[in-house]
Amino acid sequence: MKLITAIIQEDKLDTVREALIQADVTRISVSRISGHGRQEDIDIYRGRKIVPNLIPKIRIEIAVNDDFVDPTINAIVKSARHGSGEVGDGKIFVTPLEECVRIRTDERGGTAI
Repeated sequence: MKLITAIIQEDKLDTVREALIQADVTRISVSRISGHGRQEDIDIYRGRKIVPNLIPKIRIEIAVNDDFVDPTINAIVKSARHGSGEVGDGKIFVTPLEECVRIRTDERGGTAI
């Protein structure tokens, strides 16, 4: 089992959700966050560099069984991209998931996902 965390731009949320549904991934959690990556938003005001503002982003978390890792990543990458080589399209993090427990039924492991 893996936990896939994707940080994407706000305007791509609906596109990514549709792509995930097409890939048979329907259980996701979405959070609104703020952050700053390598975007070149550095302003100079009266000779001083101004710290870049935090940019609104979307954080998607998806717990998947091992068979769904690649289809999930591929769906996010293809649908979250704005163009060729755009800085700021986002990141995807894949981390091992030790355990998953469904509270209602006490199912554990891959069947709980």
